[in-house]
Amino acid sequence: MASYQKRGKTWQYTVSRTVNGKSSPIRKGGFKTKKEAQVAAAEVESQLNKGLSPISMKKVIFAEYFETWLNLFKPKIGKNTRARYLVTLETIKQEFLGVYIQDVTKRSYQEFLNKYGKTHGLATSKKINSHIRACVREAVDEGIIRVDFTRGAQLTGSNPKKPEEKHLNYFEFKRLQKYLLKSLDHSNIMNYAMLLALTSGMRFGELAGLTRSDFNFKTNKIHINKTWGYTNKMPTGFGPTKNEQSVRLIKMDKKTMKAFKELFDKTPKNPNDLVFYSTQSKYQVISNNGMNKALKALLTELNMEEITVHGLRHTHISVLLYKKVSLPYVSERAGHKDTNTTNAIYRHVLKELRDEDEESTTEILEDAV
Repeated sequence: MASYQKRGKTWQYTVSRTVNGKSSPIRKGGFKTKKEAQVAAAEVESQLNKGLSPISMKKVIFAEYFETWLNLFKPKIGKNTRARYLVTLETIKQEFLGVYIQDVTKRSYQEFLNKYGKTHGLATSKKINSHIRACVREAVDEGIIRVDFTRGAQLTGSNPKKPEEKHLNYFEFKRLQKYLLKSLDHSNIMNYAMLLALTSGMRFGELAGLTRSDFNFKTNKIHINKTWGYTNKMPTGFGPTKNEQSVRLIKMDKKTMKAFKELFDKTPKNPNDLVFYSTQSKYQVISNNGMNKALKALLTELNMEEITVHGLRHTHISVLLYKKVSLPYVSERAGHKDTNTTNAIYRHVLKELRDEDEESTTEILEDAV
């Protein structure tokens, strides 16, 4: 028989139990309502009536269970993926400090997600929930907890900026390109990196992985076939591209290629033949953060809206689409998995082009009359 007691603002249940002829009641508190306490107590009584040890007796700290689960069930995940799981672990440690996994309810978990979503993007909220959900399902299977408190959870989070807020328009593109070409100095490798990001549309990891042998100055083409580990979350040294389609050969403009040929002629090679080698970094290449700072300062000087290094990639792709370069080629040049990826990310540019095509079509038809 269970009894209930209100302690402050929460409720506690006490379930009578006898062990070896002695009274050994089971108590648990922290329930926000009496109803929650009654439901939990009923489950304990049901377990006792079946001759089973109540799940609530197997107390395990949530963060400790997640860490054990990660090491046991995810031993072969990549370094980057593991780093993301470890971020989730740190979040659990902070938000569920000292909390047993058995004491996490659907309500308290939803409150956590709501709080988390106020300072993180929706994609990040989805990622952390997927990590926790996989762990919790294992806990249910092991009999550690009875209810999957992640089931039906509602995810919140700020929406990421739209692509059109991340790139420069065509006229800004030309202005920045012209400025960079005029201000190149072999002692400042950052300007070369920004120029190449703008005129090639490469991802930062691809830029970092470039070697001098990837440049063919006879054909004005660059071979993109690897990346470079530029953070402690990435494999050391050379690594693979994002996907199979990211291995590609792209044609470059003559001015950019001429600038890099002169750079290679004026500067010595380094042990790994890296184009964007840096003696100041333990990773041997310029950093994404450092390049972002340099880009921010440059755009401020030019009185342009701030974008990130990845925004230079968005700018390159958007400009090609704006100038009506075919979607299949743009997708291939960008190293996207397929044209659907390009279409989804740059739908805003394609819509503008469609509106222009619509106007041109009506004009053609009207002139024919």
